[in-house]
Amino acid sequence: MEDSINSRKIYTVLFFGVFGISTGAIFARLAVAPPLVIAAYRVGLAGLILLPFALVKAREEMSSLSGKDWLIAVISGAFLAVHFYTWISSLELTSVAASVVLVNTIPIWAAMVSPFLGERVMPLTIAGIALSFLGAVVIGWGDLASGFGALWGDILATLGAVSLTGYLFAGRFLRKKLSLLAYVTICYGSAGVLLWIMVILTGTPFTGFSPMTWCMFPAMAIIPQILGHSSYNWALKYLSAPMVAVSLLGEPIGSSILAWIVLSEIPTGLTLAGGVLILAGIVMAARGEQKGQ
Repeated sequence: MEDSINSRKIYTVLFFGVFGISTGAIFARLAVAPPLVIAAYRVGLAGLILLPFALVKAREEMSSLSGKDWLIAVISGAFLAVHFYTWISSLELTSVAASVVLVNTIPIWAAMVSPFLGERVMPLTIAGIALSFLGAVVIGWGDLASGFGALWGDILATLGAVSLTGYLFAGRFLRKKLSLLAYVTICYGSAGVLLWIMVILTGTPFTGFSPMTWCMFPAMAIIPQILGHSSYNWALKYLSAPMVAVSLLGEPIGSSILAWIVLSEIPTGLTLAGGVLILAGIVMAARGEQKGQ
């Protein structure tokens, strides 16, 4: 009974995480600023918001980390920085649905890497990953734009998926040693520092935006970043990286619905059909994960 309660808790947190993270594409679209600056504000503000809490509750924990642990944390943060920069850049070149679909090919990359890191991937989980990816392809099939600009946007979104896969695997090792608060503060903080260094080095303007854009920066930091991404980081302590990655495939559904409401991007029949496939795949992968524990 206790295991059942724990499982429900894990998947409930992931459900709300999907909702939170689904707002990220909408907020990024509404923020009229360079992609690098949007990414820097999103992750940087999240790290600053969490820092006071971490200094009070996790100072001793963070100070006890080894040099190797800090190196892994910085590498994890670097993966996260690349993820947000490439993905947010893709939103300027292709549709929300196409970008979110491609950035959520993470399970494919995670499944390919897992055996090399000693993680067993159950057959049912593999089948769920395949079915979910099929659903993602169906959603984006009629929505992928044509032309070089759209193609480059698709490539950037895919790079965002690859880099987030690296972030998930790096986090899998650190998350076993650190509390959630300590882990996300370090990762978001290091990603924010790296992004702001790039903003300064490239001379990208980071002021003079509209009131709407200034509102989007803290909204992105709090809802999709602290609430959304942190739920996945919390789940990494209990689930494998492929399972956490496949749960991210709920994002295209949430983002498509929000894009319909906020941006008037009406979902097609393919979007609805793909959503059903994605949900079925997530259920299959979740059952496979439970059987493998």
